[in-house]
This record gives sequence, structure tokens and C-alpha cells, in this order.
Amino acid sequence: MASGIVHRLNRCHMRVLITEVAAPTTVRRTVAFAEAVFTGRHAIEGVEAVRVSSPEEAYRVWESEGIPLFVDPDAKVREALRPEVLVDAILAKKNTGTDKSHAPLVIGVGPGFKAGLNVHAVVESNRGHNLGRALWEGEAEQDTGIPAPVGGYSEERVLRVPQKGLFKALHEIGDLVQAGDLVGQVNGYPVRAQIQGVLRGLLKDGIPVEEGMKAGDIDPRGEREYCYLISDKARAIAGGVLEAILHSLKDLNLQST
Repeated sequence: MASGIVHRLNRCHMRVLITEVAAPTTVRRTVAFAEAVFTGRHAIEGVEAVRVSSPEEAYRVWESEGIPLFVDPDAKVREALRPEVLVDAILAKKNTGTDKSHAPLVIGVGPGFKAGLNVHAVVESNRGHNLGRALWEGEAEQDTGIPAPVGGYSEERVLRVPQKGLFKALHEIGDLVQAGDLVGQVNGYPVRAQIQGVLRGLLKDGIPVEEGMKAGDIDPRGEREYCYLISDKARAIAGGVLEAILHSLKDLNLQST
């Protein structure tokens, strides 16, 4: 979801930077700027993120209309760059420390934030009538824990980690798999597809994992192109974040690229 937000804001000529953890557990890696943590740079639909290590490098990336990415789990770089807007799109289902004192406009995506208390605005992340809605009072709906249906399948399309360990990927994103196919392993324990479809997401090989976490995502529609496009949900949430920023524009001093 965060990459969809970043992409939308960049396309609207806003200077955006990303902070990431050292070992992202992103599943939809082809459409996640977090992949730049490992590869140094990663492009999504014509927009590229570049891993940097200093504010000076960030400014150079902005000059080329790219997106600087810092490995900075605590977002300490904000103290040097002093952003006008901070968006917490970790989607941890809880607030991991974000406060509305961190920037003139602080936006929280999904559960764990309360508008007016720890953030200025909340954007709804739950599928349904309110998806992408910018809230200036109250909070987002609680996470249901149930994956949204795709092609008639819900939990069946999600691959889960069988136990704690290191994930070994045995397929690539974009591969067509059948029900029962071995897609990955953890300590020799299998991660198998439950349905037929295109492997839309898969954890990176060698990533440390915990039992029960999401390891992959199978799309039963079979459209390989979807592996490389931002999802409808991410675009809706991105629209809500953009709305919250534009609504506050008179109070901000946003810089364009």
C-alpha cells in the first residue's frame, strides 16, 4: 500500500522520500519500492526509487524526479530534512510510535491511529464503502484478519509460513502454479499452493520469518500483468492520502520536484 501512495504523490510533483527497515518482509515485491533495499533501485510503473544514505544524495535523486529511500526504521532522517508531511503506511495494525508532533501534517493509514490524537488525519484501509476515505475525526475500522476475496477465493489464495526460520523461495513472482505445488520452504517444511493461479507475491529468498506470517499471494484470475501493476486498493488509499494533503495545502509549504 505504501508504494501506491508514494507513486501517486510523486506523480503529483511532490518530493517524497521513503524510510524502510533493513530486511523488508514485502510479499508483492514487484510493486514495492522496498525492493530497492536489496537492489539499490527499483521502478514501478515508470517511477524509480533509489537507495541513499545521506540528505545530500536525496536531493540529487529528487533532481532527477526519483524517490530517495533510506534504510532508517525510526525515520530519524526527518530531523535533518524536516518534511511538511509524514505518512505512516507501515500497516502494522497499530501505532508503532508515530505522533502528530513529527510534522506539520501527519497521516496514519489503517488501524492504530486516531485523528486529532496521535495523527492529524486517518485514511481508511479496509475494503468496503469507506476504502480510501480521509478521516479528520475518529479512527479507521479494525482489521478483520480475513483476506479480501479474489476470483472467489479468500484465505485459500494466501501462502502462510509454517514455522519460524528462513524462507526459501522455490518459485518466482509471475509463475503459474497449480494446487499442491511446492512454492517455498522454511527449515525444510513445505509452503504449498492451495489453488491454481499466478504467483502475484512471494517473500524474498533468505528472509527471516515467523510462523503464520504471509509468505505469498496467488491470483486465481491468471493475469500475469497484475503482478507488475499497483492494486486498486493501493490506488484508493493513495487517493485518500492525496486528498488529506491537498485539503491541508493552505497550511503547508510543499516543494515540487
